[in-house]
Amino acid sequence: MYDIEKIRGDFPILSREVNGKPLVYLDNGASAQKPQVVIDAITQGYAMEYSNVHRGLHFLSNLATEKYEATRGIIARFLGVANENEIVLNSGTTEGINTVAYGWAMENLSAGDEIVLSVMEHHANIVPWHFLRERMGVILKWVDINDAGELNPQEVIDAIGPKTKLVAVTQCSNVLGTIVDVKAITEGAHAKGVPVLVDGSQGAVHAPVNVDDIGCDFYAITGHKLYGPSSSGAIFIKSERMAEMRPFMGGGDMIREVHRDHVTYNDAPMKFEAGTPGIIPTIGFGVALEYLMNIGMANIAEHERKLRDYTMDKIAGLNWLNVQGTATDKAAIFSLTLDGAAHAHDISTILDKKGVAVRAGHHCAQPLMERLGVTATARASFGMYNTFDDADALIDALGLAHELFA
Repeated sequence: MYDIEKIRGDFPILSREVNGKPLVYLDNGASAQKPQVVIDAITQGYAMEYSNVHRGLHFLSNLATEKYEATRGIIARFLGVANENEIVLNSGTTEGINTVAYGWAMENLSAGDEIVLSVMEHHANIVPWHFLRERMGVILKWVDINDAGELNPQEVIDAIGPKTKLVAVTQCSNVLGTIVDVKAITEGAHAKGVPVLVDGSQGAVHAPVNVDDIGCDFYAITGHKLYGPSSSGAIFIKSERMAEMRPFMGGGDMIREVHRDHVTYNDAPMKFEAGTPGIIPTIGFGVALEYLMNIGMANIAEHERKLRDYTMDKIAGLNWLNVQGTATDKAAIFSLTLDGAAHAHDISTILDKKGVAVRAGHHCAQPLMERLGVTATARASFGMYNTFDDADALIDALGLAHELFA
């Protein structure tokens, strides 16, 4: 049984009020709240266990190193990766994708080579490739979505040409909630000899993931969306791709020897982990993933599916409310606009007065906003601790916004 009240009790912030109303937190797509076990792990780490990792022989350093390195194995288990040495620890998806851009793509792409993207990518999976466009002459090829917000895997595969060297796609749109069949894309791309990077920032949050089964070459996740601390995350990199990479950040831990006239690098994955890392955030991230796995990602996915269907049914009868993206297979993420003059920021402000927290803006997805023909939306994104009452509160608050702007 999915004990929603017990789960909600694990998140202290959900008991507070905002503007005199019970908090209804629907901004999980931007960043999720933290359970008490994660908060406790962070407090314990800083209060009683803190030391730098990998560099000391004393008790505290050994303890911190043991807990920090254990997270690598936890992430591998969470992602269905057999070899934990294919997990590079970092500060999140942005750093992970930049690691691929600078460490792999700059070594393996030349002017005129192509990277295939979809129009619904987050900026974190766009801007690093623009850097290569500006600095190396790499060409970005864009694959469109249909009017329901769906990405056809075959269209991505068909966009791959003789100059294509990488496909980079999201597994779940942070704006539309659209679930992408990244396994089919990977199989089609690999048949043409092209590696695939998957942005799993949202995909890994809402359903079980098995990266080894997907078969992709790179898979990035970020801790703060997975109910863990900010400045934590990881990227899976196939061993074969690691062998094709050079480190793009230099400093401690990623080297073996440093001399006046040469350096030698550490083995992967530490070869790609320069400097003192986010020790306590990474440990907290591991605790968050253990928490999720104890509840069961399949159970979380089923709960969020019910929330999605319930919310869609509520929205269906409101002819003044527009939902951007109506894919059949989507997460419980709703990007909304109102008929009339209401801007997304106005909607968000009104909802906040009712204690309902949503995100307003372009959601770091401006190419998608251009495709949709809007400048911004108000996005309600549900998480594992949200309830049907939260959905009702959202609809009621939207009704108030409609009345004010009708």
